[in-house]
Amino acid sequence: MKAARIQTPRRPLKKPSNNLKDPVGVYCRVRPLTIEDTECCVELISNTTIQLHPPDGIRVNRNGEFKEMQYSFKEVFGAFTTQKELFNVVARPLVEDLIHGKNGLLFTYGVTGSGKTHTMTGSPGDGGLLPRCLDMIFCSIGPFQAKRYVFKPDDKNAMEVQGDVDALLERQKRDAQISATPKNLPSRHRMDPEFADMITVPEHCKAEGVDEDSVYSLFVSYVEIYNNYLYDLLEEIPPDPIKPKWNCNSTPVRNIDFIPPQSKILREDSNHNMYVAGCTEVEVKSTEEAFEVFWKGQKKRRIANTTLNRESSRSHSVFIIKLAQAPLDADGDNVLQAKDQTIVSQLSLVDLAGSERTNRTKAEGSRLREAGNINQSLMTLRTCIEVLRENQIYGTNKMVPYRDSKLTHLFKNYFDGEGKVRMIVCVNPRADDYEETLLVMRFAEMTQEVEVARPVDKPICGLTPGRRYRNQAFKEELTRKLELRGGPIDGEDPSIAEALLQSLTPLPSVEVTDANDEQTLPHLIECLEQRNKIRHLAAEEMKKTVSSIRGMLHDWDSKSTAKENYIQDQQEKLLEKDRFINGQKTETERLEKKIKTLEYKIEILQKTANIYEEDKRTLQHELDERDHKLHRELSDKRRLEQRMQGVMTDTKMKWEKECERRVQAKQLEMQNKLWVKDEKLKQLKAIVAETKTEKPEKPVRTPRGRDKGHVRSASPPSVPNAPPVRLRHRRSRSAGGERWVDHKPVGSVETDTVLQPHIPNAITVAVPNEKALAKCDKYILTHQELASDGEIETKLIKGEVYKTRGGGQAVQFTDIEKLKQEPPTGTRKRRSSQSAPPQQEETTESEWTDVETRCSVAVEMRAGSNLGPGYQHHAQPKRRKP
Repeated sequence: MKAARIQTPRRPLKKPSNNLKDPVGVYCRVRPLTIEDTECCVELISNTTIQLHPPDGIRVNRNGEFKEMQYSFKEVFGAFTTQKELFNVVARPLVEDLIHGKNGLLFTYGVTGSGKTHTMTGSPGDGGLLPRCLDMIFCSIGPFQAKRYVFKPDDKNAMEVQGDVDALLERQKRDAQISATPKNLPSRHRMDPEFADMITVPEHCKAEGVDEDSVYSLFVSYVEIYNNYLYDLLEEIPPDPIKPKWNCNSTPVRNIDFIPPQSKILREDSNHNMYVAGCTEVEVKSTEEAFEVFWKGQKKRRIANTTLNRESSRSHSVFIIKLAQAPLDADGDNVLQAKDQTIVSQLSLVDLAGSERTNRTKAEGSRLREAGNINQSLMTLRTCIEVLRENQIYGTNKMVPYRDSKLTHLFKNYFDGEGKVRMIVCVNPRADDYEETLLVMRFAEMTQEVEVARPVDKPICGLTPGRRYRNQAFKEELTRKLELRGGPIDGEDPSIAEALLQSLTPLPSVEVTDANDEQTLPHLIECLEQRNKIRHLAAEEMKKTVSSIRGMLHDWDSKSTAKENYIQDQQEKLLEKDRFINGQKTETERLEKKIKTLEYKIEILQKTANIYEEDKRTLQHELDERDHKLHRELSDKRRLEQRMQGVMTDTKMKWEKECERRVQAKQLEMQNKLWVKDEKLKQLKAIVAETKTEKPEKPVRTPRGRDKGHVRSASPPSVPNAPPVRLRHRRSRSAGGERWVDHKPVGSVETDTVLQPHIPNAITVAVPNEKALAKCDKYILTHQELASDGEIETKLIKGEVYKTRGGGQAVQFTDIEKLKQEPPTGTRKRRSSQSAPPQQEETTESEWTDVETRCSVAVEMRAGSNLGPGYQHHAQPKRRKP
C-alpha cells in the first residue's frame, strides 16, 4: 500500500518571463589618502554624491577657468567605511539571490592603485568581499550540504546527480588517488598563515528563506584574462620528463618549475550561456577550503611592479562560485535524480585590472603590451555599455560588440538578463589621478543608465514541503518505540515466528516403551490441545489485529485521499491565483508602461513649459528694454526738437544779419566798382587829352536808373571798416589753424605777383570729392579770369564745410579775396592810332555778378558726387559782348 501511493513529482509549471528591468547598481568607494599625498581632488557631498576639484595646473574649460564636477551613485562609501558595511550593502543581496537560484555579477573598476584588490580580497584581520561571500554561503547551506561527488559537473556547463553508490565509489577512487600521492595532500588541519587572518569573519551572517528540503553543493573556479587570453589558474599540469619546458626568456627550465597553463576557449551551452570550456571546478565544503583554492590560484596570477603600484594586476581575474541544488524525494531520504529539477546558479566576482597611462607608468616592452591590452578590453567594455544604453534609450537595435574582447564575451549573458549586475568604482582621491578618475566617473555615470532584466525565479518542485524533518522525526520516533518494547535481541530484531514459538508450551517426550503405556499419549494430546487453543487465540488475535490494521489503513487511505483532494484543490486555487497574479502583473506592467509614458510626456511638457517660460522672460526683458529705449528716444527727440527749434531761431537771426551785412557789402562793392570805372575813364580821357595843358575836370556821370539832374560824387563815400580799393598785393587770410581743401583747377596759371596764397596742411585737389571734404573744415576755390585790361585776375573764394542730414557735405561760401597784377598809372603803351580812342568797354552787370551770383548761395555736395562748385567755370575767360 505504501509503495503504491508514492508518486513521481509533477513537473513545475513554466512561469511567464519577467519583463521588468532594473538599472545596473553602481557604488563608489573612496580610498583614504596616503602620507605622501597632500592634495585631494575628491570631496563627499552626501551619501550618494561626490564632487571632483581640478588640482592646480589643470584647466578644464577653454577659457582657463576651474570647473567642479559632481557625480551621483547609488551609494558612496567614504574613506572610513569598513568591509562589513560594504558587504552588507553591495554583496549580501547577490549571495541571497545565489542561494535562491539566481545569478549575479560583481566587479570592481577603477584606476591603478585605487584599492580594487583590497576591496575584493581584504587584508589580514579584515576580510574583503570574497571571503565574506564564502562565509555567508556556508553558514546558510551548512546543514543541507550533499556528500562529495553527489553532484558531478559535466563538460557542458551543467550538473549531473549521482546516486549514493556511485558517489561512494567516486569518493573511494579519489581517496585512493590521494593516498597514492601523499606529498600533494593539502593540510586540512593547518591553514596557510598567509590567508588565515583574511577568512576570519567574526560577524557570521545567514541568508533567509533557505529551502530545507534541498541539498546543496558548492563548486569554485578561478580564471584570468591576460592579453585577451583565458587561463585556468587552478589547472595542474603534470610534468613531462621527455619534453623540456621553455620560459619567457627562451631558456629551458626544470620540470618542477611553474609552467604557464594553456589558454582556454569560450563556448555556449544549451541554454545559450557562455562558459570557459575545460575549466577546473573544485567542490569545496568549507570557507577555509574554498579560500585555500582561491589563494592557490592567486599565487599564479600575473602581477608586476610599476611606477604607480608595487603589486599592479596585469590581468582581469574572475572567481566563479557555482552553487548546485536539487530537491529530496518524497520520502526525504535521497536526492531526486531529475535533471530538470537541478538548479545551478553562479556568482562571478571580477577584479578588473586598473586603467593606466603608459606615460605615467613608464611601461616598456611586455609591460607596455600588457597595458595596451588592459586598456583595450576596458574600452570594449565601455563601448558595449554605450551601445546598450543607446539601444535602450532610443529604441535602436544596434549589435553590441561583445566578441571584441574575452571580458565582455564571457559576461554577455548577465547584460542580457541572466542575473543582477553590480559595480564598485574605486577612487583614489590624490591629485595625480584626477584625469583618469574623471574618465572613470564618466563611465560609471553612463553605466547607471543601462537596465538589466530581472532574473526569473526558480521553478517549484511540487513535493510536500518539510519532508526532510518529518523523515527525521519518523526515524527518531521508530527508534524510541523499539527502545520502549525492549529493543533488539543481540543487536537483531526478533521475528514474529520466533516470539510465537517462545510463547508455546514445550512438547513432552513421545517415546513409547511399553504397550500398556497410558500416560504418554494423553500428555501429548493435552499439550497439542493447549497449543491448538493458543493457535486459535493467536489466530483470533491476528484477525483482530488485521481488522484493526485494515481499519487504520482504510482511515489512512481516506485521509490521504482527502489530503490529495485538498492538495488538488489547493493546486487549482494556486493555478487560479497564479493566473490572477499573471493578469495583475500584466496589468501592472501595462500601467507601469503607461506611467512611464505619462512621466515622459510630463517631462517633455515640463521642459517645453520651461523653454516657453524662458522665452517669455527673454521676450519680456527685450520688450522692457525696447520700451525703455523708446521712451529714451522720445525724450531725446523732444529735447532735440527743442534744441533744433532754438538752433533754427538762432540760425534765422544769424542769416538775417548776414543778409543785411552782405547787402551792405554788395552796395559798397558796387560803389567801389563804379568809382574804379570812373577813374579808368578819367585816365583814358587824360591820355586822349594829354596835349592839353590844363587838366580836365572830372566828368560828371549820371548813373543808370537815376535822375540826370542828380550828380554823383567823384569818389564813393567813406564806409567804415571798408577794404582799400587799389590793393595790389595782399596776404591771404586763410593761413589759420584749421584744415583746408585747396581747390585748384587744372587750367590755373601761375601769376607773377610777389605774394602767393599759401595754406599749410591743406589738401590740394583738382576736382573736389566727398573724402577730402569730410576731412577738412574750410574750403577755398581758386578762380582765374581775364580782367578788362587784359590781365589775369585771381579770386580766392572761401567757405565753411559742414555735414548735412543726407549724409553728405555742404559748402557755405563766406568771403572772396582778389589777387590782380596791374601796371603803374601812366606807363601803359600808347596805341598806334591816337586818333581813334579805344572803345570803352562797357561792363554789364551780368559779367561782374557772375561769380558773386554763384558764390552767394550755399552749394550742397551729395555723397558720391564728382563735381564741385564752380567746376565748369575754372580758368575760362569771360566772353565779352560785341
